[in-house]
Amino acid sequence: MTENTIDVMVRENSGKGAARTARREGLVPGVIYGGGKDPVSINIPFNALFTRLKAGKFLSTLLTVNIDGKKEKVICRGVQRHVVKDLPTHVDFLRLSDKSRINLFIPVVFENEETCPGLKKGGTLTVVRNEVELKVTANNIPDHLTVDLAEAQIGDVIHISDIELPAGTTPVITGRDFVIANIGSPSSLRSADAEEEAEAAEDEAEAKDE
Repeated sequence: MTENTIDVMVRENSGKGAARTARREGLVPGVIYGGGKDPVSINIPFNALFTRLKAGKFLSTLLTVNIDGKKEKVICRGVQRHVVKDLPTHVDFLRLSDKSRINLFIPVVFENEETCPGLKKGGTLTVVRNEVELKVTANNIPDHLTVDLAEAQIGDVIHISDIELPAGTTPVITGRDFVIANIGSPSSLRSADAEEEAEAAEDEAEAKDE
């Protein structure tokens, strides 16, 4: 899994005074805890944090914090915001061990579109989910999920059960075999089908009138 790296710095002093000073200097105070180690107070450049928050899914993205050259895997466990401006004022990060179980959104990649029989016949690939939220182990996070379209035909529906998941990885959504994508009929074929259905309906109506 490609990790997002954020450069942070140790915050020597704690308390509200130190936090206010950090914010005046364009920094967001935070803390890294867990993993059997002592908590570490940190400061994060506001612009770097704000950019990642705007990108979305910050609470379910594996991150690497770089503290003076020392890197640790973390996941965000909370962002406090200003009650009026809605800007970040404090961030909590949880350290991860190799055995930690976390929920992450993993992108879906479609392969062999150029040779897909259904697409070559004019079918259309409709992507229902371009990413899937999975429960994964921190030391075995996939870069992506692969859907092979080499033999996919018009009318085929790809479900999560059709995708091979890494060992120990499970979908967060349980209880149903949800759809990832499908290959629909060409528009011309759909139009012809619609006309046939309309004609059949008219014939049935006429038969009833007789």
